[in-house]
Amino acid sequence: MVDDMRFNYSDLNPDLIMDALDLSGLRLDSGLIELNSYENRVYQFQDEDRRRYVVKFYRPGRWSRAQILEEHEFATRLAEAEIPVAAPLAFAGETLLEHEGYPFAIWQSVGGRQFEVDNLDQLEWVGRFLGRIHQVGASKPFHHRVRLDVESMLHEPRHLLASGEWLPSGLAKQFFGVLDELIKHVSDAMTLDVAQISLHGDCHPGNILWRDGPMFVDLDDCRTGPAIQDLWMMLSGERHEQQIQLDTLLAGYEEFMEFDSRELALIEPLRAMRIVHYMAWLARRWEDPAFPRHFPWFNTDHYWRQQIATLHDQLEALKAPPLTLMPGW
Repeated sequence: MVDDMRFNYSDLNPDLIMDALDLSGLRLDSGLIELNSYENRVYQFQDEDRRRYVVKFYRPGRWSRAQILEEHEFATRLAEAEIPVAAPLAFAGETLLEHEGYPFAIWQSVGGRQFEVDNLDQLEWVGRFLGRIHQVGASKPFHHRVRLDVESMLHEPRHLLASGEWLPSGLAKQFFGVLDELIKHVSDAMTLDVAQISLHGDCHPGNILWRDGPMFVDLDDCRTGPAIQDLWMMLSGERHEQQIQLDTLLAGYEEFMEFDSRELALIEPLRAMRIVHYMAWLARRWEDPAFPRHFPWFNTDHYWRQQIATLHDQLEALKAPPLTLMPGW
């Protein structure tokens, strides 16, 4: 495996992709349509029987073979439990193939429209399936996937940002000052002793399609963590709006899985971790030509001033009382 800090996809050309797909036995009857993905490279295509598929070339060096196979096994168990999750296809019994150093997998293409996160009926439906996903996730722990923790989400990103030339020199002291204060608050909050289960891990609305009900896609970031990680990204708007959304989501969720209300105190710490991890993700991927092209604002004064303001706002959110369940819940 290569070092994913410096890796880019310059060698992943159409001929290589076609040769890789030959390993599956599928024969293309269309061109390759590149889908929106920065971490991996994802393409939709149609075979000679006019069936649509999606192939994902994993970024070499990001996950080990064991970690990817555990992702696939989790998705397969969810699908076998009749949970609407996109699971990879097996070819000669293998879901993970490799060609020229590129690990890849193939899925049937699943269409659908955007999940309407402000639609309470849809939100309750999503809550039910998240409860079922967590039932399955709690029944078998991950052994190879990473854990959602302060070290990987805050300390490692801080070290990466401090060791490079990402921040303008005049803003570094201010940025790391507020970041260090945020890390302390989050570290204290994440000592809460709650159950750690196998999660989707990146369950934001963009990873849910709607086709006669929810369809969960992209388990690339599945990991071990608290249940609230798969719930909090469904919440948006003002506090009273989030309160309604939370109660709607949990009304469906608790039909299948008991929710530990203490985890509500982890929503803002987890949000803070995601904010900081995203900054470091951009820095880590900067050698990939796709990133300067799509995120040209990353190394500008304006961007880092915005991030300082964002961290200050998040500090205030960390100090505020967490969301609570409605009376009588």
